[in-house]
Amino acid sequence: MPKKALPGHIAAALAGAGGPTDSAGQPWTGRHLPGDEKYHNFDTDDGAMDAGYAAALAGLASGAGTEAQVVAALATARVFIPIVAQLAQQTVGENGLVSDKESDMALVTLQGPDGRRALPAFSHAEALTRWHPEARPVAVYAARAALSAVAEEAQLMVVDPGSRRPFVVRRPAMWALAQQQDWVPSYADPAVEKVLCESVASLGHPAVLDISASAGQGIQSQWDTIEEPQGRLVMGGGTGPELCVTITLLPGLDQSGVNGALASLQEYWAGADAFAQAVDSVQIRLRNPNPKT
Repeated sequence: MPKKALPGHIAAALAGAGGPTDSAGQPWTGRHLPGDEKYHNFDTDDGAMDAGYAAALAGLASGAGTEAQVVAALATARVFIPIVAQLAQQTVGENGLVSDKESDMALVTLQGPDGRRALPAFSHAEALTRWHPEARPVAVYAARAALSAVAEEAQLMVVDPGSRRPFVVRRPAMWALAQQQDWVPSYADPAVEKVLCESVASLGHPAVLDISASAGQGIQSQWDTIEEPQGRLVMGGGTGPELCVTITLLPGLDQSGVNGALASLQEYWAGADAFAQAVDSVQIRLRNPNPKT
């Protein structure tokens, strides 16, 4: 069978590239790449979900795990971030056809319903392909993805958006990941509880009888399963507000008194660095110490 000739432009490109030798005139023949050299951290990656992260999600779904454990699992997990080509410059050829002259590769970011920017990340390659078939999956450790999110001025990182089990990493957890530090949710953070107690003691506001912190309803996320196609709520991975502050006020306060007490407390919280760094968003619940029966 006669040897098929290469198209002219390909043959010309090969000739210009030096043919059987490199640009220095050294022959390609006999060269090889070291088979045992590791070129990056994921050269044997099969694209599947990290086992530790999968186990943490299963624990959260069953109610035996916490969202803090999911974030801890992410700290050592590989994820994929989507990169897409973005046209930088076009040119018009002699035939009048427009063609791409330059393009850049850019991170994909999302905008949440509340206007905050979010970086999507994916626990496995298939999830990214389903979400954006044209995006290029780039494997990175989740800590590096979180660092990229901070660089892009994103306030959230969303793992597996559009899937059955999306998980939102809110700003404090995202910053902890980026700095490779342990994350404690604000509703379980002793430093946050201390600021709340100090805000009452320092202000000495007679209208405030008690204050406490708990997990807000905003940490809940809805996951679909084969058994429950309508979805079920799990305690973690929601967009927030994640901190519920319950305040017990003096009975009989009018609206002006309530507003004054709340304004004083919130001003104190805003000035406390530990509170500002640990808390993403707050839900305030007022409690009557003597509810009517």
